[in-house]
Amino acid sequence: MKKIYFLASLLVIACGSPKLLSTSDSVTTETNSSIAKINFAKEENVAKTLKFLASDDNEGRDSGSKGIEKASVFLENMMKENGIKPYFKTYRDTLSNFDKPAYNIVGFIEGNDPKLKSEYVIIGSHYDHIGKIAAINGDEIANGANDNASGSTATSEVMKYFAKNKTNKRSLIFVFFSAEEKGLLGSKHLAKKLKAENLDLYFMFNFEMIGVPMKDKDFLLYITGFGKTNMASKMNEYNGEKVIGYIPAETKYQLFRASDNYPFFTEFEVPAQTVSTFDFENFDFYHKPDDEFELMDTKHMTNVINTMIPILEIMMNKPTKEITINAK
Repeated sequence: MKKIYFLASLLVIACGSPKLLSTSDSVTTETNSSIAKINFAKEENVAKTLKFLASDDNEGRDSGSKGIEKASVFLENMMKENGIKPYFKTYRDTLSNFDKPAYNIVGFIEGNDPKLKSEYVIIGSHYDHIGKIAAINGDEIANGANDNASGSTATSEVMKYFAKNKTNKRSLIFVFFSAEEKGLLGSKHLAKKLKAENLDLYFMFNFEMIGVPMKDKDFLLYITGFGKTNMASKMNEYNGEKVIGYIPAETKYQLFRASDNYPFFTEFEVPAQTVSTFDFENFDFYHKPDDEFELMDTKHMTNVINTMIPILEIMMNKPTKEITINAK
């Protein structure tokens, strides 16, 4: 998450049982209680992706570095292996606003509805981090497992689901953003580029820091910009029970402006928001070398992913754009 400065001295941050569906992996069927629960993502796959992205070999994934290049190739290969087409000529979207070669990795899944496929949904997360920093106990690599290998892992699993099942009526753009830690540069670049194409964007959905669960909350995730749109209420409505909530820290520290949703909100003036489970109390190693794979709760991450997939499917497949910006 992009760094935001605030007064808290210890932190500096950017930031009844439903029926199972039968043999189909699609979850467009809605129930009156809650969405049918299916294990779309498997924990072992979540752990495998997360472990690679957060490994020492990637040297903290600093934008423009040799370490992030390994992560770029990994994500490109994942798209190829799952039959996802590049949105542009290649998967690499070269940043125009950064002084080193840096790339968003961008894939595309066409919608299956003749009319709605001309409308787009963007699902993304940033895969860069801050690289090497001042050593703590001899460790200088800021691995960024929570920030934001966890979010990128979630995006990859959602992407694989829709690549396999092709249940999306609207067209989908999946993005792994670079240079978020440099000031949202990857998302600023892409938002302007897609706006210049007159892309008909319905909403943008972003995963950020979901590696550790919150405590003492009656919801799974919080959303940034809670009151700016009806996305949270619609997601809870589609789920049939509360899954998205609000934390005061989100407003206090202006987290809505701190991640890659924000450039799409400003450029397109459509709902564009981030979900997270980092609540300023459940993780002590933001932008530190101890943000390691071993501290991540992959069971929790898998639950987040498997909860979000059916909700996102309903969101993107509604015949009209039900998610809207709230009146000021």
